[in-house]
Amino acid sequence: MRDLEDLRVEFLGRKGRLAGLMAELPGLDPADRPRAGQTANQVKAALGALIEARQQDLERAGDSERLAAFDPTLPGRRPPAGSLHPVTLVIDEICDVFIGLGFEVVSGPEVESDWYNFEALNMPPEHPARDMQDTLYVSEAVVLRTHTSPLQIRTMKERTPPLAAIAPGKVYRRDSDLTHTPMFHQIEGFLVDSHSSMADLRGTLTAFVRQLFGPDTEVRFRQSFFPFTEPSAEVDISCVMCGGRGASGGETCRVCKGTGWVEVLGCGMIDPNVFRAVGYDPEKYAGFAFGLGVERVAMLKYGIGDLRMFFENDVRFLEQFS
Repeated sequence: MRDLEDLRVEFLGRKGRLAGLMAELPGLDPADRPRAGQTANQVKAALGALIEARQQDLERAGDSERLAAFDPTLPGRRPPAGSLHPVTLVIDEICDVFIGLGFEVVSGPEVESDWYNFEALNMPPEHPARDMQDTLYVSEAVVLRTHTSPLQIRTMKERTPPLAAIAPGKVYRRDSDLTHTPMFHQIEGFLVDSHSSMADLRGTLTAFVRQLFGPDTEVRFRQSFFPFTEPSAEVDISCVMCGGRGASGGETCRVCKGTGWVEVLGCGMIDPNVFRAVGYDPEKYAGFAFGLGVERVAMLKYGIGDLRMFFENDVRFLEQFS
């Protein structure tokens, strides 16, 4: 093939023999120029056809050689197997647990109005809790959602109790450091009925964390504050790295910092103001809500020490989950 290309360049190239002959046409007698030009074009077309035909012959011969050397009985090459991202694996596992508990999965937009993202969740414009969820504004009253809690509002506005749902998805905040990223994943859960209580909340979340982290996992609830729940609590579990002992290998556990506990989610009974925002009678209905960061759960579940590893797309890291 290389020799054939050399011949093509030698005879038909821009500086080839035929081009040299055609460059002499202006020096011929004017009466002879048309015939000479016509002959040169005929030669060019004939040479081009011969070269193309030979090229096709050589390609067919090469194909025949490759086919003759091919052994169809040899085993094929298995393509590398892919896998789901660890964050996706954890989202799927969490959803499976709550589906087993009677919850359904809901979804909605990542770009939200200020009313759905803040005001309907008992965070009016002057509320200081907004500072903790400083977000990215698309316009004056439209934001990238800071949590998946707006789906609680959307679902309750569309339906009447009883209802129980979880809402996984991406959320956005103006955080970027070793332990925070501007985009991360969160799962909101909520249940509304005429007779739900804090005991129901505690039982549901205890069953959830023991299903996710193991039956021996200890659970504790600490008093806290969230604008959209009252009363509110933080949920801690016994440290999965040190088994709740506070130390590992003779050294203080770096995950729980020696306390034996790690925080996994926040929760509480839905505030009456949230019910009023969606048109529910707080004297008739009660409910609970909770939210957790998926990356944090994935770090605890898989023993991952650096949040940034989820977003670097290092194949060596991702292959460990295949």
